[in-house]
Amino acid sequence: MWPFKKRQQAVGLVIDSAQGDPRARALIDALDGRDWQTTRDLFAAAEEPDARAYLMEIAAKVDGVQDWIGQWVDAEPESTLPLLVQGCHAVNWAWEARGAQRAKYTKDEQFREFFRRLVVAENLLDEVIDRDPDDVTARTWLVMASRGRQVPPDEAQARFDAVVKRHPGHVVAHEHRLQYLCAKWFGSDDEMFAFAREATAQAPDGSLLPELVAIAHIEKWMSLPGGEDDAYMAGPEVGKEIVAAADRSVLHPAFTPSFGWVPRANALAMGLRMSGELETAARVFDLIGDQVGGWTWTYFGDPVKAFIEARTAAYASRA
Repeated sequence: MWPFKKRQQAVGLVIDSAQGDPRARALIDALDGRDWQTTRDLFAAAEEPDARAYLMEIAAKVDGVQDWIGQWVDAEPESTLPLLVQGCHAVNWAWEARGAQRAKYTKDEQFREFFRRLVVAENLLDEVIDRDPDDVTARTWLVMASRGRQVPPDEAQARFDAVVKRHPGHVVAHEHRLQYLCAKWFGSDDEMFAFAREATAQAPDGSLLPELVAIAHIEKWMSLPGGEDDAYMAGPEVGKEIVAAADRSVLHPAFTPSFGWVPRANALAMGLRMSGELETAARVFDLIGDQVGGWTWTYFGDPVKAFIEARTAAYASRA
C-alpha cells in the first residue's frame, strides 16, 4: 500500500457530512428531526438531476430514516418523493447490514439482511418509476443497487442507459457504473478504464466526470499486491492521465464549484498525490481548503489523517 511519508496529528479538521453546503445541513437536521415537510421542500427546490442526486447522497446516509419515513409516505400518498427518499435510503441501509468487509469476511446473516433490504429498496424505486418513468434519481439508485443485487451485465447496462438517456452527464450514475465494471465486482480493468476514459472524453470542460479516471487508477492500485501497487501509481502515464483529468475538471477555467464538487475534487487530489504529481495536487488542495470529503480517503484507514498527510506532502513540494 502507498505509504504516507510524514505523520501529523489530525487536529482541527473533521469530515463535514454536509460538505459545507447549508442546504445539505438543513436536510440532515430535518431528517434527524423527522421533519418530512422541510425535507420535501428542500428536495422540491433541487430540480437539476445532479443537484438532486448529491442531495440524495446526503439523505441516504442519515441514520434512522427507515424507522419513521412511513409516516411521510402515508401523509402524502399521491407523491412519489417520500417513496423515492425511502427507496434510496434503503440502498444505503442495505449496505450497512452487509458491512464494509470483503465477501469472505461477511457473515451469512449479514448477507441475508443485505439482500432483504435491497429487495425492499428496489421495490420502492420500481414503484417510483412506474408512476414517474423519467425520475432520474430513482433510476440512478437502481444503478447503485446493481452490484449488491448481482444483476447480470445486460440488466446493469440497461439501468445505466436509462439514466444517461435522460441526463447524459449524470455524475453519481457514472460513479456507480464504474464500480460495477471494476474487476473486483463484475467487470475488468479494461472495461473500467474504457468507461472512465470515454466518459471523460465526452464530458464538457469543467465537468466533475473526469474524476472517474482518478478513481479507476485508485481501484487498480487497490487490486495490486504490496510493492506492485506503488510502482503502478508511480508510472509516468498514470500521473500524466490524472493531471489531464484534473485540468479538464476542477482546474479548468470553466469549472464552477457547486454542491457535490467536494468529494470529487478530493478523489482527484488523492490520485494526484499518489501518482507523485504534487504541484497539480497542491492546486487542487488550494480549491478544497479544509473540506475533507469523499470515500476514497478511507482506503488509508483514517480519512482525515490521510487528507492532512497528502496535503502536507503536496504543499511541501512548493518549498
